Amino acid sequence: MSEIRFPLPDVGEGLTEAEIVQWRVAPGDRIALDQVFVEIETAKSLVELPSAFEGVVAELLVEAGNTVDVGTPILVIRTDAAGQPAGGPAATGSAADADADVDADVAAPAGVAASDGGDASAAAPGTDAAETSGAVLVGHGSSGPAATRRRRHPGPDGAHSHLAPVAPTPPPAPVDVTAGSATGAAASAAPTRAEARVPVIAKPPIRKLAKDLGVDLSRVSPTGPIGDITRDDVIRDASQASVFRNIQTPERPEGREERIPVKGVRKAIASAMVQSAFQAPHVSVFVDVDATRTMEYLKRLKASPDYAGVRISPLLIMAKAMIWAVRRNPTANAQWTDSEIIVKNYVNLGIAAATPRGLIVPNVKEAQAMTMVELATALEQLTLTAREGKTQPAEMQNGTITITNIGVFGMDTGTPILNPGEVAIVALGTIKQKPWVVDGEVRPRFVTTIGASFDHRVVDGDVASRFLADVASIIEEPALLLE
Repeated sequence: MSEIRFPLPDVGEGLTEAEIVQWRVAPGDRIALDQVFVEIETAKSLVELPSAFEGVVAELLVEAGNTVDVGTPILVIRTDAAGQPAGGPAATGSAADADADVDADVAAPAGVAASDGGDASAAAPGTDAAETSGAVLVGHGSSGPAATRRRRHPGPDGAHSHLAPVAPTPPPAPVDVTAGSATGAAASAAPTRAEARVPVIAKPPIRKLAKDLGVDLSRVSPTGPIGDITRDDVIRDASQASVFRNIQTPERPEGREERIPVKGVRKAIASAMVQSAFQAPHVSVFVDVDATRTMEYLKRLKASPDYAGVRISPLLIMAKAMIWAVRRNPTANAQWTDSEIIVKNYVNLGIAAATPRGLIVPNVKEAQAMTMVELATALEQLTLTAREGKTQPAEMQNGTITITNIGVFGMDTGTPILNPGEVAIVALGTIKQKPWVVDGEVRPRFVTTIGASFDHRVVDGDVASRFLADVASIIEEPALLLE
């Protein structure tokens, strides 16, 4: 019998410290090889650590919530000479017996779904033909396959039932609107779906998506043509609720002040933004764009069999527009190093994502080489992973240019701060109908405002203007992508 002290490792990003967020095991538990035993929060992401040993957990050396340096022992594992658990059934029985005896919630290896509602394929609903919304949440390319989702509990309406209307739940007790309501104070005054006795109408894939995201369908406002809840409705509710929960939850004190420790992602965001704002001289430009043809193009793509099962949105067209504009203006996709300017001949496209843990910017690697379908799928997986808090450090490294979608918050435009190491970032504002002059006549058109910031050490005003004009030209006429 021997004891192994497991140190906090460097997970491959030059890590110096990390916070112990959640233990997945307790003293006395058997632990298998490659079993996830703890979640840690680094300066960039939430990481699950797998065990490199088999044995029995003897002691947890660090309490959850504490921050420790890399190399600090965090766990003691007791093993026998053969590396098998010391004592208990696993010491005398087969490895299969030992695995069967481990609690299911902690024995699942990282990356394996713990699904309550069927196999992983059920978590990949196709595009709802009834969807009409063109809005895209910050960091939400789409929602699709989710083999790595954590187990979530269904909402009180039974989010995994079928399309047929279900009996509404009894009126709930009053809820603090800051704990997840997407509509603010107005939500507390308006009658809920249950109080109005309105049935929930949603297709099985939509119910599955709601279950996986922890969304209570009885509180979602439907936008479908028959009063049904669409994918966009569920995703919008999940994103807005997560942002509000990040600000305040019922468990937090309701006093006059609240002190939130600056650590993890928030500390990294603050450091990066100060560095970018005060080291790179920003210049910003803006343009109003008639996005009507983009919205029409999206409708045609949704109706195409080639895009069956793929969620598409204005973010997809914006991503393609960025890649197209980079090809015509290469210095917008570069890096400043004091001694030289490095122009990247590839596009690792960053998508600023608002998550419950804060703002992160994962990127789609080699986006310039992807077809429209491949890019849509990549955006979908990237944003879903970010929303679940599963984004890994490597997915946020080596970005070359970034999109931030502030339109989800109803904002027309803004002056975004550059992602450190990049020289351009583009903000997509809300797309909504406005009066627009067409051929001398005022007509209702879908209009958006695009804003962009550039590092003026690399990008001069003429290049910045041409780059943004090229992005706008694709939003105005997506057919230019066929060039």
